Amino acid sequence: MRKMFVDGEFVTSVSGETFSVENPATEEEIDEVPRAREEDAEQAVAAAVRAQDDWRFVPGIEKCELLHAIAFNIREHQHDLATLLTAEGGKPLIENMDEVEWVAACFDYYAEVGRHESGRVIPPVQRHQMNFVMKEPYGVVVCIVPWNYPLLLMAWKVAPAIMAGNAVIIKPSEHTPLSTLRLAEVAFRELPRGIVNVITGYGPEAGEPLVAHPNTHVIAFTGSVATGKRIARLAAERVKKVNLELGGNDPFIICDDIDLEVAVRGAVWAAYLNMGQVCTSGERFYVLDSVADKFIDRFVEFTGSLRLGNPMGPDVDLGPMISAAQRSKVERKLDQVREMGATVICGGKRPPNLERGYYFEPTVVTGVDHSMPLMREETFGPVAPIMKVKDIDEAISLANDSEYGLGANILTNNLEYALKAAERIKAGTFWINDPLTDNDAGPFGGMRMSGGGRELGAEGLEEFRETKHVHLDYKLETKSYWYPYDWSKGRKTD
Repeated sequence: MRKMFVDGEFVTSVSGETFSVENPATEEEIDEVPRAREEDAEQAVAAAVRAQDDWRFVPGIEKCELLHAIAFNIREHQHDLATLLTAEGGKPLIENMDEVEWVAACFDYYAEVGRHESGRVIPPVQRHQMNFVMKEPYGVVVCIVPWNYPLLLMAWKVAPAIMAGNAVIIKPSEHTPLSTLRLAEVAFRELPRGIVNVITGYGPEAGEPLVAHPNTHVIAFTGSVATGKRIARLAAERVKKVNLELGGNDPFIICDDIDLEVAVRGAVWAAYLNMGQVCTSGERFYVLDSVADKFIDRFVEFTGSLRLGNPMGPDVDLGPMISAAQRSKVERKLDQVREMGATVICGGKRPPNLERGYYFEPTVVTGVDHSMPLMREETFGPVAPIMKVKDIDEAISLANDSEYGLGANILTNNLEYALKAAERIKAGTFWINDPLTDNDAGPFGGMRMSGGGRELGAEGLEEFRETKHVHLDYKLETKSYWYPYDWSKGRKTD
């Protein structure tokens, strides 16, 4: 059994309860972890509060060195971590090797960005005065992380939070806690006790006590809209800062001036990466009419060539979905849109040659419109609905016909099309000809129902620092505007 990481030690839950972690490719138990409850959350918060009281004053250069050491240790254990990610999450090993490298790169990035500055000096309003704008940590940050990229989306929160001088408590998904606990073993031990804590459990039992606790100050969450709303309501009771990334229903526009072979490969990858279980997956495809039939034919052909199987590889493109429940959710949505008149022209069923594991064939759907939930809600599965449009203006209009605004994509060689769409489509990230690529220096986050706040970039650091203004007069003297007032000054004469 794996143990939780609290105050620099690996511990069991106060109750002694555990729950099992399943391999979605085999449906077999991998390991057990503690089932944390309110008492465990209390211990983690107490440890974080104690540690942060000193950590906030550690010089930036020392924090920088520690974050670089974390990154080094992550790379030293890259294959080990990626293998564990694959076992508990189902992404192909080749993708998880990339994820681990991105995690290390994120710690390296914030090691440097975080020591660059801690505020600024602004012009005074009087003589012999100085004014400082200081950036200070909030205190204790709760990081609630999903299962699809458990280490990467953790790093996007933890690296800037601790570099800013906060202590953190990580609550990983109950589906994928093992890799985070392993990361604590190999990397977070570089830090002073209590700066990073990991507790494992279910949202209502372990997550909610952390969100509601009076001594936690920022809640950083990636996950569903429903859970994000719940967190926001709990945090509002104490007026806590929240950073919410709540998924999306990302549009993907295919223009009529593209190389079809290149466009198909990019679009298929954006649709089915990690079995479509990516918050920025291409979930709604709009193809200009003049190329639509050829695009759909080649999209279906290429989709049919994708290789499903054991995510440990080799020669595999797609692994299983995360759980039976997630797969069933996709199946129900496909049944619903079939009844509404859509046509599944590829996939849409469980592969007959894979009896164990939560596998599902990558699916292409046509005959869709915006009355269908497939085009209005996040699917989070390997489904690509494709809709023909007459021109770029209709594509932009339909792309904006959504409550979400996380990401959007366009494939085109037409600069006017690209920039017109980038300017008009409401989305936190707009990709032109390179779908889903992130940049540590580029802020990431959503608009509208996709949440608020930003991760990555300088903006990602600012989410974990609050601002203080210090006003200094280095000459103590009586001010002319203090009591008693001189009513003769400034009086109008008749």
